[in-house]
Amino acid sequence: MSRPATRAGFGHALRAEWVKLRSLRSTWYTLACLFAVGIGIAFLSMSAVGAEHGGASAAQRLAWDPTERSLTTYVVAQLIIGVLGILVVTSEYATGLVRTSLAATPRRSRLLAAKVLVVTAVAAVAGQSLMVTAFLLGQAVLAGQGVPHAGLGDPGVLPAVAGGGLYLAAIALLAIGLGAITRATAGALATLVGIVFLVPALSGLFPSWLQGLVDFWPSKGAVAVLATVPDPAYPHPWLNLGGMCLGVAAVLAVAFVVFGRRDV
Repeated sequence: MSRPATRAGFGHALRAEWVKLRSLRSTWYTLACLFAVGIGIAFLSMSAVGAEHGGASAAQRLAWDPTERSLTTYVVAQLIIGVLGILVVTSEYATGLVRTSLAATPRRSRLLAAKVLVVTAVAAVAGQSLMVTAFLLGQAVLAGQGVPHAGLGDPGVLPAVAGGGLYLAAIALLAIGLGAITRATAGALATLVGIVFLVPALSGLFPSWLQGLVDFWPSKGAVAVLATVPDPAYPHPWLNLGGMCLGVAAVLAVAFVVFGRRDV
């Protein structure tokens, strides 16, 4: 009798988290910003590519990757979708709603697991939709400029586009973990910015024994899956993304432990 009750309890927690997520204005504002900014950047970044390709050398033309070019919108999209993941947790601390949530779902691991699953679903759909839209728009712009472009059926394109969606979903999960650990929007966002922007920018200053981390780091080795032309620096891009996901899982594990041991 206890096992069905547990499943029913988790189902109730999932429904409650979904209702809370879709009832928040910030959710819809963030998703609207994700698509508006993401698609806008994709269009602007591809608008001047024709002239760049025209002046490229023979070696640069051999390395030309129209798919990767159109998916560079991930640079900003990862931050916006990270904000969504952070707010799922920190907004309840800011308003005091976390006490009500814990009263309704006393088992803390169940509550956080429900948040994780709901955000994973939303981030996966939103992130994948953005990647497909950015790709199609980018290739249309390239075609209009008479520049070599790609189609979804071309070799390596579908895995690259799908990898972009998975990458953004993983960033959302990382953001949830950071939000649960810090309990503050500003702190979690600053940490996320440091992870996806600051550390990659300074990675060249790392000692040699830390250089291997770059292979599995967000915005570095993990985004090699977005390319269709092999990068000698990252010959196994899906292993790189998998390593990043293991790192995200470790952050989430810490978040579950911390969330379960706090008073609130």
